[in-house]
Amino acid sequence: MSQSGNAHEGETWARIDAEADRLKRTRILDLFAADPQRVDALTFTAPHLVLDVSKQRIDGAAIAALAAHAEAMNFSEARRALFEGGVLNATEQREVLHTNLRGPGPHGAESAQVRTRVREFAKRFRGGQIRGATGAPLDSIVHIGIGGSDLGPRLVVDALRRFRAPNVTLRFAANVDGAEIVDALEGLDPARTLIVVVSKTFTTQETMANAEAARAWLRQALGPEGAAQHVAAVTAAPERATAWGAAPEMLFPFRDWVGGRYSLWSAVGLSADCALQDGAFDALLAGANDMDAHFRALPLPRNAPFVSACVQMLNRTHLGAHSYVVAPYARRLSLLAPFLQQLEMESNGKSIDRDGKPVRHLAAAVTWGDVGTNAQHSFFQLLHQGAEPIPVEFLVDMGRGEGPAEHRKLLRANVLAQAEALLLGKSVNTVRAELFASGLDAGAATKLAPHKAFPGDRPSTIMGIDGVTPAALGALLAFYEHRTFAQAVMMGVNAFDQWGVELGKVLAQGVARALEGKPAARQHDPSTAAWIARLKE
Repeated sequence: MSQSGNAHEGETWARIDAEADRLKRTRILDLFAADPQRVDALTFTAPHLVLDVSKQRIDGAAIAALAAHAEAMNFSEARRALFEGGVLNATEQREVLHTNLRGPGPHGAESAQVRTRVREFAKRFRGGQIRGATGAPLDSIVHIGIGGSDLGPRLVVDALRRFRAPNVTLRFAANVDGAEIVDALEGLDPARTLIVVVSKTFTTQETMANAEAARAWLRQALGPEGAAQHVAAVTAAPERATAWGAAPEMLFPFRDWVGGRYSLWSAVGLSADCALQDGAFDALLAGANDMDAHFRALPLPRNAPFVSACVQMLNRTHLGAHSYVVAPYARRLSLLAPFLQQLEMESNGKSIDRDGKPVRHLAAAVTWGDVGTNAQHSFFQLLHQGAEPIPVEFLVDMGRGEGPAEHRKLLRANVLAQAEALLLGKSVNTVRAELFASGLDAGAATKLAPHKAFPGDRPSTIMGIDGVTPAALGALLAFYEHRTFAQAVMMGVNAFDQWGVELGKVLAQGVARALEGKPAARQHDPSTAAWIARLKE
């Protein structure tokens, strides 16, 4: 795939600049007044979701300008390569074909074969047919991984709690802090526990440290040979897993064209598949495949992930938004924010474009957030009255949800009210009049009014999903993957490498040697050296 835009790229940036300058000078309420059809025009449907960006500072002219820029940046070619093969990850000379794991593609037969193995293993596990060294059925799993090898499966299993298999216990260990593996193993019976070690390279420091601790726990109870029957390995480096001791029948491979933060759909989802009811993981894949079809086929101005990428990009590059908030009004999506932090900031947190040159604009905003209504009682103060407007992306479950109907009504009332309050605000004069009408004297009302005023004109998106179901969750996660990809193409960065996480990992090896009292391979800076001396055991 061509690595840079064509000769029209400068022209398309100029057009975006002009549209952004116009929008910056316009209040969002005035955009509604100017176009009575604005809500319909800026509401987009996709499999399992509805996207409303009418409260964002964007319109059809801006979307058209961004679509023209996308084509100048070879978007159609990049999108084709995403589904059909092509070296999208140029710095590592790799194809990027995670979509192949949930639908037809260049490696369809291979992907289907691995999927069949995972599905059959999961079905046997749920049925009590996977037995350990003592002959007892395995019914507990400790999933060991970090980053993409942890966040995706953890999110899916937490979100789909209603679809959990009733007889399976699943725990996760990611952090190298020893407390995490201690908590994950606490109270489990080694004779009934499967350890699933997930690492693309099978060298990840945190994962291997936790895997060694878990294996030692198994060996203490079952002996070395017995312990080997209780360990499964999921990796793109099967030879390393085998050398470590993973049995061939317990080894589930995936290819190096599956990036870590896009790996949920591969054998990395083994633990989640085991813990969910029969068919749930297949429905997750099907929902994602439905979103793939939408993203691949629809024209850019009606393509929901692309339009959402336009909003994200314009807010970051031209409208002064250094961060954005994701606020799911769905308890089952409480892990969505950390999942998106990795997906978006590890993918697009780059200052160098695909040609190795400094980017023209910063490519990624800071992603943060929490579930509503909890968040309303913490950082929403900043969103409503802080000095810096911060865009918000609200998610709402349009299905029947869980619990009493009254709760569902209150939750929906809150999400709609928060978005409306951000848009409308309340002026000092309005507050002063209300205070005066309530019986406060004029002086006190004038003094208090600024503290209770809201500036308003703060942008937000409302996105509804048709329920927190396997299919809808698959579509939602694929939506975010495609939005991240679209933004990367428009910004000219490689969304599929992550060199920024490597340096600290390499340096940690030398620091670990120094903490053990071994000769230093290099000289540390004075602060680090002082802390090594302080923390050395």
